[in-house]
Amino acid sequence: MTSLLYQRIAQQLAEDIQNGVYRPGERVPSVRKLSTQKGVSHATVLQAYATLEDQGLIHARPQSGYYVHQTPALTAPKPQIAKVEAPCAVTRSSIISEILSQARREGIIPLGAAVPASEYLPLRALHQQMSKMTRFHSHKAFSYTFSPGFEPLRRQVAIRMRDAGAAVDPANVVITNGCVEALQLALRAVTRPGDLIATESPSYYGTVQLCQLLDLQVIEIPTDPDTGLSLEALQRALDKWPIKALVLTARAGNPMGATMPEARQRKLVSMMAQRKLTIIEDDIYGELMFDQGQSRALKAFDCSDTVIYCSSFSKTISPGVRTGWLITRRYQEAIEQLQTFTTLSACSVSQMAVAAYLENGGYDRHLRHIRQEYCKNLSQFQLAVQQYFPEGTQISRPRGGYILWISLPGGVDTLTLFNRALLHNISIAPGIVFSNSDQFNHCLRLNCGIPWNRATEQAVMTLGVLARQLVAECALEPDGLKVEFASGSAG
Repeated sequence: MTSLLYQRIAQQLAEDIQNGVYRPGERVPSVRKLSTQKGVSHATVLQAYATLEDQGLIHARPQSGYYVHQTPALTAPKPQIAKVEAPCAVTRSSIISEILSQARREGIIPLGAAVPASEYLPLRALHQQMSKMTRFHSHKAFSYTFSPGFEPLRRQVAIRMRDAGAAVDPANVVITNGCVEALQLALRAVTRPGDLIATESPSYYGTVQLCQLLDLQVIEIPTDPDTGLSLEALQRALDKWPIKALVLTARAGNPMGATMPEARQRKLVSMMAQRKLTIIEDDIYGELMFDQGQSRALKAFDCSDTVIYCSSFSKTISPGVRTGWLITRRYQEAIEQLQTFTTLSACSVSQMAVAAYLENGGYDRHLRHIRQEYCKNLSQFQLAVQQYFPEGTQISRPRGGYILWISLPGGVDTLTLFNRALLHNISIAPGIVFSNSDQFNHCLRLNCGIPWNRATEQAVMTLGVLARQLVAECALEPDGLKVEFASGSAG
């Protein structure tokens, strides 16, 4: 009976940790306090805490108590700063397209694509604004809105940019069909086919696809999981190759989640300005930083129009409204011409509805709510990965957004993990799609922008089991035969 009691106590505490009641690094109730609360002996509580220690959820500090594990070992590996691969053509688009196609299947648990669940979107408020626009302003809502876009929305974007630390003239804002069109327009304005651009490594797979579409060569710059792109490696690359532009995310990067410190942001902008080269900043997760007011976009340090700023409301309001923007003075005329003769501008109804929603005053309240939810989700996913994935797994610790970058041990190929996970109706984003090289094939990205519930935990548990199996399969004896592991081995 005692064993059942300590197991129940351990399970209750484990659920509290998973639900964010006790956060990483926080102290759990003392043995004395919990024994009083539960009306059980100290020995029973100690058994419960021993169980949680075995699960990797808590650890003891001598003469201090028990604390939720901070997983200090679970940090993405540091890059080899001195190693910069030579430029090359992009070859990953067909693989990316196939993976995205498979991940969109009906009934899939979406841990792959970085799309927020509808529960975290202000759909009701957006629907109300859509209804008002189509009912009372139909003559504008159903007409063209030519580039650079709906003027009230451009003003609202300029207001939002104050939170990013940048003073922006609404006249320099161009509304786009999401952030991908903003990036594409920026690249087309700055480069020509055959040109060389620099990107983070690993980098957002959409950037990789755009480079192939535009016939651009790419040089990948090593990126630190905490401080972002290596300025030292970038300097070497700039000295050696004719780079035309740099594409990067300075805050809550995708996929690593890195945030570049302000001192390095200033240095980067200055470095590129001195060479008269352009930075294309993708700041799509900027409004999801958990330390709002303590981080700024690269654009905040731009005094010479070196930075073309790109973002969208896809991660905060709705991916379906396809409403993004870019900001530039130097290339604005060229970008407006490019947009006019391709997509004209973003959808008029969407622009008007988003502008009305922003003016309504509920957006900041909504952002505060989803930042808290995503921060809690990240903690829950991190704890679950620690609990279920094989020993030696490493994980990023982002300061914003809702994506995790995970490195698996033992030479595991996460494309194989992707295919096996699909058989269980789970999608992931394998590391192969985030680089034009093979150096991240053992990594994967998880989408934590979905509610944490039994189904989500079961999916992460299943991924952990599959990852353990792959680690076991990759472990070889000297004679080339696979080492046999007992069923249920931790790997």
